[in-house]
Amino acid sequence: MSTDTAAWKRCSTCKKPIGFSETWYACSVSTCNRKRIGLFFCSVPCFDSHVPGARHRDAWAEQNQSPTRTEWEREQAEEAAALARAESREAAAAEAPARPPPRPAAPGPVPREVLVVVSKLKGYVKARSGMNTSDNVVDALSDHLRRLCDRAIAHAERDGRRTVMDRDFHGLI
Repeated sequence: MSTDTAAWKRCSTCKKPIGFSETWYACSVSTCNRKRIGLFFCSVPCFDSHVPGARHRDAWAEQNQSPTRTEWEREQAEEAAALARAESREAAAAEAPARPPPRPAAPGPVPREVLVVVSKLKGYVKARSGMNTSDNVVDALSDHLRRLCDRAIAHAERDGRRTVMDRDFHGLI
C-alpha cells in the first residue's frame, strides 16, 4: 500500500509515482503479478529493464488502468474489514474449547478385506529370496496388519489425536 496520497503506486523500476486513473504496465508472467510481489511499471521502457533481471523466457507488458481514488479507498476499506473478520475468527477459535475426543467406531462388522497388494507382496518375496508365496500368506498378513493398526489407533487416541501417524507404529513391530 502506498503512503503517498497523491499517487496510487510507484513504478517498480524508476520509483516514479503512478497516479489514480493513469495507465500502468504489468508483467505478463504470473509470478510477477502476485499480491506480495506487486510489480508496477509506469512505462514500457521501465518494464523492459525488469525483464533481464527476472530471467523470463517470454514476457510482455500488459497495459492496465489504475483505479480512481474513490475505488482505491473502497478496496482498502474492504481489505481492512476482511482482515478484521479473519482476526476475530482466529481469536474466537483460540478461545474455543479443545476438540472433543474421537468418536468410537460405528457399530457393525469391520470389513475383512485384503490389506496388501498381493502382486507387490509376491514380487518382493520373489526378488528378495527367489521363493514363491502361498495365497494363505495374504490373509495372515492382513490379520497381522489389522492388529497393528488397532494398537496404533489406540496410541493416537491416548495422545488425543484424530490422525494415526507413523510414530504410533514405533515399538509395535
